[in-house]
Amino acid sequence: MPDKKSPLAPFRHKDFRTLWSATLVSNFGGLVQAVGAAWMMTQLTDSPTLIALVQASNTLPIMLFALASGALADLFDRRTLLISAQVFMAAVSLVLAVVTWQGMMTPWLLLCFTFLIGMGQALYNPPWQASMGDLVPREDLPSAVTLNSVGFNLMRSVGPAAGGIITAAWGAAAAFTVNALSYVPLLGALYLWRPDIPKRTTAREPFGSAIQAGLRYVALSPNLVRVMIRAGLFGFSAVSILALLPLVAKSHPDGGSLLFGLLLGCYGLGAIFGAMVNPYIRERLANEIIVRISFAAFALAALVLAFTDSVWLHALAIFPAGAGWVLALSLFNVSVQLSTPRWVVARALALYQTATFGGMAAGSWVWGSIASSYGIDAALACAAVPLLLGAALGHWLSVPEFGSLNLDPINSFREPQLRVDLRGRSGPIMIMIDYEIDQNDVPQFLDLMAQRRTIRRRDGARGWALLRDLENPNHWSESYHIATWDDYVRHNMRRTKSDAKVTEQLAALHRGEGGPPVHRMIERHSVGPEDDLPLIGKLEVP
Repeated sequence: MPDKKSPLAPFRHKDFRTLWSATLVSNFGGLVQAVGAAWMMTQLTDSPTLIALVQASNTLPIMLFALASGALADLFDRRTLLISAQVFMAAVSLVLAVVTWQGMMTPWLLLCFTFLIGMGQALYNPPWQASMGDLVPREDLPSAVTLNSVGFNLMRSVGPAAGGIITAAWGAAAAFTVNALSYVPLLGALYLWRPDIPKRTTAREPFGSAIQAGLRYVALSPNLVRVMIRAGLFGFSAVSILALLPLVAKSHPDGGSLLFGLLLGCYGLGAIFGAMVNPYIRERLANEIIVRISFAAFALAALVLAFTDSVWLHALAIFPAGAGWVLALSLFNVSVQLSTPRWVVARALALYQTATFGGMAAGSWVWGSIASSYGIDAALACAAVPLLLGAALGHWLSVPEFGSLNLDPINSFREPQLRVDLRGRSGPIMIMIDYEIDQNDVPQFLDLMAQRRTIRRRDGARGWALLRDLENPNHWSESYHIATWDDYVRHNMRRTKSDAKVTEQLAALHRGEGGPPVHRMIERHSVGPEDDLPLIGKLEVP
């Protein structure tokens, strides 16, 4: 049995093994389809912009719909979402194959079909990535993310070549048919998977509020913001090679779909190499150094493709680029997962994918437009500039090291017994917490309160304020608002064991008897004389 720190440790878990194996087949079909679509577009049109937009049509939907998918994945059963996305993509792929067999394909129709498949992928990716935490324990999570990259890039080493052979021998329609059939094993594996779903203890958050909560959490997490900025720039600049590779292959005298597939195969082999050495590199190099090397590898590849005509040099240059792709994206992915609690992890991953794939979609259009106006070599040379800038940007926006924070829920909150007839949607709710703080402890208290403010706002509080009593300077009150009682319960259920340290330190500074008193109140702008129950409830909790 593999050691806990082994890169193969996730294979100890049966569900991970089964789904990973089925995903291999699905990835193979997807890569065959990608080669068929990219090469078919070169046969339908000579426009570099339209050819590059094949890549954009796959990635743009992820930018547009990933956040919505992430919110759904945090609110509903992820397995159901995964199966729904697979059924949708299989149906679209089948129709694509039929239309192509009938000879009815046009450039814009091909872009529409690839966009629809991208929509299915946008629905699939966040719940699948978030499910890693359901399939393996936390200590195996980095290895599980890396093995996902290994699986995809293992197929990238053979899928594009196979796609080139299939496309050259039987046409793009055959490639699309292979992709439609490749969904069957994964659908079967997902159907048989029975994840342990925790029983919901709070009311389900409204969809709109869930999206706002995800945006708020990421915006108030500086480490996540830095990761997403770098990931977006990486996707924008690095996609230049993938988007323009069909044109590079076609520009060779003996170029064809087979050469395109072989070049992608070299890229995939580099990605496999990067995935295999990833654990050892992470032990020896800081995360920021790995990201800079990845940017530099793509810059070198772009320059070699731009200024040389040798197929062998092109293949050699693409190899380290493939390694850099896996090293950077797996590092970004793990950084997001280890910096985010489970209640919002799918939304955080969705925003990361929005940044990355949004950058890729924009980059595909930009580099395709430059190639159309100034030539392929000029576009690749221009792409090297933001790649080098991306490496230098680490001086100001460095990627953080993997955190050691315990983001498991503390699960210590118990709803108080209320003396007011209250429903889940009742509100607004105002919370006040009183502290008695010795004058000598005020600097430490204020520092802890600055941390508390970020935690409160990140988890849904509004209008946070810290008040000091003018007549009794040792008396302080923390106050904030929550929209409804259900939101207040969710706010407390989101507290992690890492957050609890701040609460414990504040309690230790409190000089009053027992713990800091908590007052939970509902706002009322008027009180009718017929009301015989107190409309402002107040409850002290030790």
